[in-house]
Amino acid sequence: MSKKILVIGACGQIGTELTLRLRQIYGVENVVASDIVKPDNDIVNQGYFEIIDALNFDQIEYFVEKYAIDEVYLLSALLSASAEKAHAYAWDLNMNSLFHVLNLAKAKKIKKIFWPSSIAVFGNNTPREKTAQYTIMEPSTVYGISKQTGERWCEYYHKTFGVDVRSVRYPGIISWSAPPGGGTTDYAVDIFHSAIREQKYECFLSPQTKLPMMYIDDAIDAAINIMQAPGNLVKIRSSYNLSAMSFNPKEIAAEIQKHIPDFVITYKDNDFRQLIADSWPNSIDDSSARLDWNWKNKFDLSSMTLEMLEKLEATIQNQVFS
Repeated sequence: MSKKILVIGACGQIGTELTLRLRQIYGVENVVASDIVKPDNDIVNQGYFEIIDALNFDQIEYFVEKYAIDEVYLLSALLSASAEKAHAYAWDLNMNSLFHVLNLAKAKKIKKIFWPSSIAVFGNNTPREKTAQYTIMEPSTVYGISKQTGERWCEYYHKTFGVDVRSVRYPGIISWSAPPGGGTTDYAVDIFHSAIREQKYECFLSPQTKLPMMYIDDAIDAAINIMQAPGNLVKIRSSYNLSAMSFNPKEIAAEIQKHIPDFVITYKDNDFRQLIADSWPNSIDDSSARLDWNWKNKFDLSSMTLEMLEKLEATIQNQVFS
């Protein structure tokens, strides 16, 4: 019998692509997408979709029982920049949604959970180059504090109650299929839209702000691979470091200019997101994930840039002629 999967937060940047991939692997009838709103898109129109408030335990439990759900991918969260503008709501959403699914697993109503953490768990005192799996964590943002706390709860529920929860610390995610979701690394998505439409972009980070990044296809692969791995290979139950590439705005602009020579980038001063970015690592050591469950990225800066430009240009042309 095929497993039944529920994706909570399916219409966000990661959820959009993840839901489509899960349906390809396990069958459309076995993957239930959900979000707090119901947009008119393929996620809604090509499979089961339910409106679920991630803060409503009874609602989640109802649909888990209705569809006999085995696995939950919990993606609902308020991201770094957005969370700084809504502290209490960000903490409530990011923490209590996690408690809801952890407690359902504790009660044996679901078998397995995927919950993403983030490089936001690190802080100003964390070593910035090749940041280790185990190192100083002093997050300075609401988002980072919630993710670090969530990691501790995931590990606690696994050790104390045997909950099979799995997690990766995502770097910045770059995707063409969904709009930016309020993260500090979202400049690396916005820059492609602006390059194609206007041949210019004003960046809210300084030209030398180097951050770990990942193309969406690799991010989806990581989530599915860690969930498919035998339990004995998943040795870290807080969250695994994950990496693919690191670059700064100047470097990605130069890569775009190889394809759009007239593209021009300028830089904004005194944006609050610069302080957030300055507290994060430049690069990540993800050797534990590569060793334990054979994590491998496929995209680097060059191949990611080409893919983003091709996909976005096709999408924009379809919008123009539709």
